Amino acid sequence: MDPATGMQTGIHSNKANPMISPSSSFIVRHVGPDESDVETMLARVNSASLEALVEEALPDSIKAERPLELPIPLSEAEIQSRLLQMADGNRMMKCFIGQGFHPCHTPSVIRRNILENPCWYTQYTPYQAEIAQGRLEVLLNFQTLIADLTGLPIASASLLDEASAAAEAMSLCLRARPRRSKATRFLMADTCHPQTLAVVKTRAQSAGIEAIQVPLCEMDFDEDVFGVLIQSPDTNGQVVDLEPLIERAHAAGARVAIATDPLALTLFRPPGELGADIAVGTTQRLGMGMGLGGPHAAFMSTKEDLQRIIPGRIVGVSKDSHGRTAFRLTLQTREQHIRREKATSNICTAQVLPAIVAALYGSYHGPEGLHAIALRITEQAETLRSSLARTGCTVAEGPIFDTVKVIAAPQAPLQRIWEQAQAQAVSLRRYEDGGLGISLNETTTSEDIRMLAELFGAASEFLTGDPSAIPLHMARTTSYLNHPVFHRHRSETAMLRYVVKLQKRDLSLADAMIPLGSCTMKLNPTTALEPITWPGFANIHPFEAAHNIQGYIQLTEELKGWLAEITGLPGVSLQPNAGSQGEYAGLLTIRSYLDSLGQTERNVCLIPSSAHGTNPASAQMAGFKVVVVACDDQGNVDIKDLEAKVEAHARHLAAFMITYPSTHGVFEDGILAMTSLIHRHGGQVYVDGANMNAMVGLSSPAQVGGDVCHLNLHKTFCIPHGGGGPGMGPICVASHLTPHLPQDPVLPWDGQSCGSVTATLHGSGSILPISHAYIAMMGPRGLTHATRLAILNANYIAERLDEFYPVLYRGTHGRVAHECIIDLGWLKPLGLTVDDVAKRLIDYGFHAPTVSWPVPFTMMIEPTESEDLQEIDRFCDAMIGIWHEIQGVAQGAVQPEDSIVRLAPFTAEALMAEDWDYAFTREAAAFPTHWQKSNKFWPAVGRIDNVWGDRNLFCVCPPLESYENGE
Repeated sequence: MDPATGMQTGIHSNKANPMISPSSSFIVRHVGPDESDVETMLARVNSASLEALVEEALPDSIKAERPLELPIPLSEAEIQSRLLQMADGNRMMKCFIGQGFHPCHTPSVIRRNILENPCWYTQYTPYQAEIAQGRLEVLLNFQTLIADLTGLPIASASLLDEASAAAEAMSLCLRARPRRSKATRFLMADTCHPQTLAVVKTRAQSAGIEAIQVPLCEMDFDEDVFGVLIQSPDTNGQVVDLEPLIERAHAAGARVAIATDPLALTLFRPPGELGADIAVGTTQRLGMGMGLGGPHAAFMSTKEDLQRIIPGRIVGVSKDSHGRTAFRLTLQTREQHIRREKATSNICTAQVLPAIVAALYGSYHGPEGLHAIALRITEQAETLRSSLARTGCTVAEGPIFDTVKVIAAPQAPLQRIWEQAQAQAVSLRRYEDGGLGISLNETTTSEDIRMLAELFGAASEFLTGDPSAIPLHMARTTSYLNHPVFHRHRSETAMLRYVVKLQKRDLSLADAMIPLGSCTMKLNPTTALEPITWPGFANIHPFEAAHNIQGYIQLTEELKGWLAEITGLPGVSLQPNAGSQGEYAGLLTIRSYLDSLGQTERNVCLIPSSAHGTNPASAQMAGFKVVVVACDDQGNVDIKDLEAKVEAHARHLAAFMITYPSTHGVFEDGILAMTSLIHRHGGQVYVDGANMNAMVGLSSPAQVGGDVCHLNLHKTFCIPHGGGGPGMGPICVASHLTPHLPQDPVLPWDGQSCGSVTATLHGSGSILPISHAYIAMMGPRGLTHATRLAILNANYIAERLDEFYPVLYRGTHGRVAHECIIDLGWLKPLGLTVDDVAKRLIDYGFHAPTVSWPVPFTMMIEPTESEDLQEIDRFCDAMIGIWHEIQGVAQGAVQPEDSIVRLAPFTAEALMAEDWDYAFTREAAAFPTHWQKSNKFWPAVGRIDNVWGDRNLFCVCPPLESYENGE
């Protein structure tokens, strides 16, 4: 028994048998292949056992020296009972802390049918737009919601959190400088939220920007200032008339970003009307619980002149092959995977699921409902402020929205009032200057106002809230959310039917295997997901006092210990809320460590040409100079080129970033030689943990020589992708780097930390129970077994498809890792493309594998360990079926533009057309396999015209007639 966790430790004693006993209930639920499947696949790949296959796939030099030392697995019932105890360890408070996080109501129809529905949370990023039309429509609604509320025409489809969105706004202001400007100063109002100031300062330091915190009344603009960040309503709750300041900033050539609140914008003039260039904020209070800090959909909107450099994803309107309105991710050439170190941002994900919740919340309430919620909050705030002022309390004056700041109280010291509130299970905010903050919210009742007033000794009589407290020149008079989508779904019946209609347009793991390479679309276990909507996890403020969140503290400490054991790296930070943020945080940790040694000249980061696009983008963001290392014909890092680059940059070498196993899907034999070379020259090794699914229990980042790695908990450790987000990207580091890990953004800098990268200490804390439960239920042997099966499934696919689609890269013994890359270059002379195969796969009922990355004209396939032999064979049969369809083009019997693969996918409407002038039958188009006839997934639109969508940028809801008329 581990005294720290109360869980039994050890591993299963039956080490000889690689299969898992049925008594290990969750393990057999998680992995797809049973013993019979394993025997069949081993025979196909010509291997005697799972161990023998792994022996051939992994170099001996990097194999784990011992089994994982983790607690023995718990059953599904046991882990839920244990998590319930942890949730109960989080004290349920009446929370009025505010500071960017507020209690709210998630409408039950949205919670049950979106947040708790695998048809929504198991989807992937909508890169195959034809089978993602439902999600894309709601994200377009989100963009419209944000554009309307902020009064700025261009909005992205969400960012990671408000603080990092503010940092992105600073970078956007920098990129928008006039060409000849050398301005490097960025002003931040000292009334911004503390966590926002901390994250912006961290980003500024690595970017060579001088970020200056200054009182709003002292802001002065000169030619060295390129931008300014202001919070409104500010962290003290006040709303200031910003129009004169914005005019002064613009006159001096500076851009202005305003961090704001979506509900407040229904009452106060929006940033766009004030003349601001950029608006940022969070939609957390639009239906998402506080969840210890996330996940929540941040937002950004801008003026039109910034639309091509705005960070994050943008959903645009285009047309399909039949001329019907269709949605897609637009302007993708801005994204990091294409622009790499020249990218405008390293963000490769969004907060899609929370953005969907916010958009549907907006549709469910409509403009009248949002306005009514906001008006009730501000009236309650005015009522409370007036009552406290009448008792002699000193309160912040001026227009406010939801927050009352108490500066002094005659009845008792404010610290004693805070303690009395805590005793009554009430949480107030403590300001650094000693004041107390009371932020009201959607859930606040009149009884809450009475209780709060009595805490400060106020009499029981109350004033009526006065909406005229908002000065006329600051009040919003323009309309918003006029599109019918925000007016048609008021009843639960209407909302339910809208959600289900959209759900049917998206393919998810509930429909079929999603074989995306490097994305690890494995099972997202229901048992692990259920706790995240429990109030004890979902309704906890990230800045709650430690004694009120002991359950979360226990959970996060256990998870950190397990991740340290799995990676072999003892220092762990759970702060990064995406893999890209993990990369950034890990590189900042390296930068901080080198600076502490006085080695500030070390600024070169070596990155293989095969790396994820986020790697060079993150390195550039962290202030490093990126030097690309070549790969050889086998896809491995070119050792000679690496040696040459190390020698050329020895004095300035800071880090080497490498993905292991490689992005080409193999375990490179030379990994230890590479990492040793870097260490000999004083550099640090960063291991990108994107492919950790192939390493858990078999090897580790530490075993291959890594000093830092980030882990995608939304890949290897079962947090769902949520339609393209949320995710988590914690980092693990060697002991010498531990003092330099990111720190809590609301605490003063400790003198060693690299700073803060997201708004809260634990990033998206509410989804950490998923990975905790997964590890606890799998145990050491289950995790290792899953890794072996992931390798087996990938090798089986490689063997089945190699005759038709050659496998591009293999290891020394002819084995792949957990994914394989198939070559489709032979399509070029036929006049066909990889996209043709991807779109035809839709008709077979599958999402395409990763297309043309990391090598053009290829597909990267990752089956994961969760898919059984039947589903894997169905996918292989589909790919082989498409190969046979292509042969008509290869043999000259049909022109590529008339082929079934070029015209795919086929909608039900297209198949019902009166004219059918094709060489193939309707049945061949719709039902390429017998299985399809009883399990057909119909695409909502035909092939989408990407070029038209980019040339005709439209990123808010189109007129309703375009939906109804198919224009």
